[in-house]
Amino acid sequence: MDFSFLSDDRYDFLGAFWMNVQLTFWSAIGALILGTVLAAMRVSPVPLMRATSTVYVNVVRNIPLTVIIIMMSQVLYTQLGVQLATRGERGFLATNNFRLAVLGFVLYTACFVAEAIRSGINTVPPGQAEAARAIGLRFTQVLWLIVLPQAFRSVIAPLANVLIALIKNTTIASAIGVAEAALLMNTLVENEADKYMAVFLTIAVGFIILTLPVGLLLGWVAKKAAVKR
Repeated sequence: MDFSFLSDDRYDFLGAFWMNVQLTFWSAIGALILGTVLAAMRVSPVPLMRATSTVYVNVVRNIPLTVIIIMMSQVLYTQLGVQLATRGERGFLATNNFRLAVLGFVLYTACFVAEAIRSGINTVPPGQAEAARAIGLRFTQVLWLIVLPQAFRSVIAPLANVLIALIKNTTIASAIGVAEAALLMNTLVENEADKYMAVFLTIAVGFIILTLPVGLLLGWVAKKAAVKR
């Protein structure tokens, strides 16, 4: 099997995978914040907030991620003129597409984060929340001080699975021209057609290197942080 393309200066493997890492990092932070808010809304005593969160989660998670990412570019930017970078700056299009992709990943992944956190909230004994309310704490105080800290400890493993899925999902950013590993793979397949097995194997190993340590580390953290009941 010929891997000579690995030494070809035309192909920036480290840069491509670094782009996947950046997409994952910013998308994971945004999805965790939005997902936590959505989970809080799902258990809120306000019917409108519960309904809004339920509709959002059930609708967005059933839309193909490719459609969402393309909508970020073709609808938000092309049709509505929404810009997430300063026009005229160097690399405007690349920066704008990167940020649009991150926004799409956040909106989509937050649905799965919300469901994971909501399942964790359901594991917290109701008596703790009732005791907190009995001493005068408001719903938001009960949620942020009592319920969520325990919920997060019980859903580290599910959130790790969501993160691993997000790492792999970042390949869809190539649909709007973000220069990550999947776009590099397409270029390699076109230019190195006689080495496509080696190309696929190289990209696959790259993603294994990204995802396997994350799974092992967060699996270990989940065991250490598990709530003893």
